[in-house]
Amino acid sequence: MAKPHKVFGIGLNKTGTSSLKRALVALGYNHCDVRGQMTYKYFNRNFGQIFKTVDQFDSFEDWPWPLMYRQVFDRYGTNARYILTRRTSGKKWVESLKAHALVTSPDNNPRKRIFGFDYPHGAEAQHIAYYDSHLTEVRRFFADRNASHVLCEVCWEEGDGWQQICDFLNEPLPDAPFPHANRRVESPSNTERLAENQRRIADQLASFAAD
Repeated sequence: MAKPHKVFGIGLNKTGTSSLKRALVALGYNHCDVRGQMTYKYFNRNFGQIFKTVDQFDSFEDWPWPLMYRQVFDRYGTNARYILTRRTSGKKWVESLKAHALVTSPDNNPRKRIFGFDYPHGAEAQHIAYYDSHLTEVRRFFADRNASHVLCEVCWEEGDGWQQICDFLNEPLPDAPFPHANRRVESPSNTERLAENQRRIADQLASFAAD
């Protein structure tokens, strides 16, 4: 059965977006997984192509939605629902981002375009400023449009879960634990990538020192 509203997760990556995805899928939303090509379409301002994909799904999270919530609101307004995931602090977020960066390559990855760096290591202050600014700008954007009622801010680390999501979306509470995802697990299969990333991080730190 079609859902009455599209739902957009507009929190930055590593703020619990995978948990949000699992929750929305469990509630029966036809969910659009992260699609890297849509982020590059955002940078190329190909919004028409992005919205062709949006039309096919009920819910969304991760990139490019934190970047284009303004365009999404211009199109769907208060007929959609928006969920802002966050961490307990910018410091907690950047530490999670650093761990994630160790096992993912910056090649074919939008993080330099978004944050300005291949890796957050050595640039923690700039990343935390970006994180804090995103929260402030999202809150202000919806408040300025008298649309705070269609924005739900959640933090899984503070105990938010089914109650907050289901109350916001007018969904029945599932008889199952909230599906927390991506809690940090070290994977031996990432050994080679980890070594390469550590080398590249060292190069980045050396470039900062040279400046």
